Amino acid sequence: VELSCIIKSTVTPDPRIEWKKIRDGETSYVFFDNKMQGDFATRAEILSRTSLVIKNTTRMDTATYRCEVAAPSDTKTIDEINIQLTVQ
Repeated sequence: VELSCIIKSTVTPDPRIEWKKIRDGETSYVFFDNKMQGDFATRAEILSRTSLVIKNTTRMDTATYRCEVAAPSDTKTIDEINIQLTVQ
């Protein structure tokens, strides 16, 4: 599955991008500090700096995924998008 977080424009040369998984009120890191976290380390990757690709998805991956972008040099320094993933 591929989840995309599209950055329209930024003046920050290298904005910080993080992905989080929110399930049953619990938030955990998926991509943090430029690397995959937890069980995603062996089955997920980042494409084109912003798209999260999760391989071998299961029902346990059903959750809300949040992409957070921090661009300190921009007028809007932080933004986020939530994507609901349902694995049947």
